[in-house]
Amino acid sequence: MMNISIKQAQVIDQPCDLLVLSLFQSTTITGGVVGELNKCLEGALAQAIKQDRFEGKFGEWLIFPTFGKMKAKKIALIGLGDRSAFDLDALRKIGAHILRRSREAKAERVTTILHGVGTAGLLARDVAQALGEGMWLGAYRFHTYKGVNFKKKEQFEVREILICETERVKVVAGERGMAEARVLSEGVMLARDLVNTPSMEMTPSRLAEVAQSLARPGSPPARRAGRISVQMLSAAKMEKLGMRAALVVAQGSQHPAVGVHLIYRPKQKSKKKIVIIGKAVTFDSGGLSLKPADGMMAMKCDMAGAATVIGLFQALPKLAPHVEVHGIFLAVENMPSGTAYRPGDVVKAMNGTTIEVLNTDAEGRVTLADALSYASGLKPDAMIDLATLTGACVVALGDDLSAIMSNDRKLTDRLLASAKEAGEGLWELPLFQPYQELIKSKIADIKNIGGGRSAGAITAGLFLSHFVGKIPWAHLDIAGPAYAEKETRPDISYGGTGYGVRLLARYLQGL
Repeated sequence: MMNISIKQAQVIDQPCDLLVLSLFQSTTITGGVVGELNKCLEGALAQAIKQDRFEGKFGEWLIFPTFGKMKAKKIALIGLGDRSAFDLDALRKIGAHILRRSREAKAERVTTILHGVGTAGLLARDVAQALGEGMWLGAYRFHTYKGVNFKKKEQFEVREILICETERVKVVAGERGMAEARVLSEGVMLARDLVNTPSMEMTPSRLAEVAQSLARPGSPPARRAGRISVQMLSAAKMEKLGMRAALVVAQGSQHPAVGVHLIYRPKQKSKKKIVIIGKAVTFDSGGLSLKPADGMMAMKCDMAGAATVIGLFQALPKLAPHVEVHGIFLAVENMPSGTAYRPGDVVKAMNGTTIEVLNTDAEGRVTLADALSYASGLKPDAMIDLATLTGACVVALGDDLSAIMSNDRKLTDRLLASAKEAGEGLWELPLFQPYQELIKSKIADIKNIGGGRSAGAITAGLFLSHFVGKIPWAHLDIAGPAYAEKETRPDISYGGTGYGVRLLARYLQGL
């Protein structure tokens, strides 16, 4: 993993391949570090800005050589955009821009600063964390399955980024922020790797093995703190617990269902108990209600909720929130076969609710019925589920926003605030109770699809509400941002995004 460090020093005195400074839009270079740099270059910087018509627009990039007048081989300016619109999420993007542009410039050693400290009250720790997240996540590439010829070619990577700050107090604060950024980025990248791995390898048992490894004595989380444990639920154990809903989804596949219950306990007495549940369909063909071919192409990502749970739990021992956290997922594969469940079947969930299956492609909510029922039995202070649940949510909110539906106002507000801090899009949809009529079944308690094309995301949320009792609960439909078909921002690459790891970490740290 690329090294990013912070030290107390003058940035223009550092030997490096590339020195990156910044300007807000419509800002002159008469003062500050940029002004000092211009003097060292005998006005060449101002001349380059004028010639290239550099305006400081967000993400704008200007690079030129120093002609041996400085220890840095090249200088780059990056635009920070409108000062009034500058925030921590803008900094994440700036961090990713710096990394990617430095990689394009083949700069192994990069030196830069804590951009924007003091702007809009931004603190050094928060600035460092945002920059670090952007840089590490912007550096992410998934090349595991590239062939020999690709791997023979030199894949250039930035090796080191040094951030300089003259005030010792800001250096100390920045180091703390950068340390947290690294932990969170590692969790996000683990989640991305899990989602990006093809379903032929990322089977239910393999996904469970990755989760189980977090609690092994030699694993980093267990070795550092010994505060993660895991309980595995075999298909036989799930049957004994009455998890028929999840098991019936899995019965069309040669890969048996497996359940995972991760537990993080803080060293000190915990304030609260929180349960995070992830949807874990390792491949969703739609079952007998078969998806069209193009609808299956990204269905290896249907376990993104569980991937987020695993990524979060990798980070928890180092983040050390003062709450007890449980992570639960029931891993299945939804396939058509002679043993697959059928439209018209009726199954009983763990809590006794009967479900009429009218579409086997609405399988995620069926598996979550048992996961939520199991989680409710832990009597937590709150439950949060993450699921790539409905295409209707993507139609409503697009690719960059998840939906939140909840039975608790306080929980909703905290998660919305955490999402904003993390730079992860989240938008509230209502659990509109009159729509309960749309999922009433004539032969069972409820059915697994609503009526026609209307309110698909909401009726899915209402379906899940039957399995949470009176516990404060939030459902996050992450179908849009969990998987990127194209790069919409520089800290996200094609494939799994690791959505939710940073959001949930901030939520837990705030309790």
